[in-house]
Amino acid sequence: MRQDKSFYTLLTMLLMALAMVSCKETDDDVEEFPNWKNANTAFFTAKYNAARQAIANGDKSWFIFKNYAKDATDTGNPTDYIVVKVINEGNGSGCPLFTDSVRVHYRGQLMASTSYVDSTDPELGLVFDKSWSGTSFDASTFVPAKFSVADRVVGFSTALQHMHIGDRWKVYIPYNLGYGEDDSGSIPAYSTLVFDLSLAAYYRAGTSLPAWN
Repeated sequence: MRQDKSFYTLLTMLLMALAMVSCKETDDDVEEFPNWKNANTAFFTAKYNAARQAIANGDKSWFIFKNYAKDATDTGNPTDYIVVKVINEGNGSGCPLFTDSVRVHYRGQLMASTSYVDSTDPELGLVFDKSWSGTSFDASTFVPAKFSVADRVVGFSTALQHMHIGDRWKVYIPYNLGYGEDDSGSIPAYSTLVFDLSLAAYYRAGTSLPAWN
């Protein structure tokens, strides 16, 4: 009996020690996406206001486009819009329609978080998806992704419907025009989406997409 008691005493002490270590590790954990909804709302609103001011000052490198599913009336609500910063201006004519298919180069990022900060743009963080490999973009060597305009989130589809072939934009999408209040893979709920987006080609509905050379 004395032996059994010693065994259980030792087991209890071991479990308590493990619990203390576990609590210590939890206490030391740092939240990756603190106050994420409010931080993302503030981030996008600041971009929207900066773009409006730049446009009012005659800066042609900024655009604000309303969610394609809304009518043309100005709602005054920033989250009904996407914000665009032009990186390179293309010379193609026409724009994709909602029913079209496209070939695009893209990289999607979140705003900066605790562990993820882009060394080239400290405002941005985790890269959650991209169509090219490596860190540098080169349209001459990468094969653009292909998909339907209608298959993307609302903000992405809205941007595509305003682009010309050769355009390369940085596109800021508020969370309600992205993945909304739900997590999606590595993307937390309430995330502003920031895309480096380049339109390589588009094809009208019913047209087969040719192989990319």
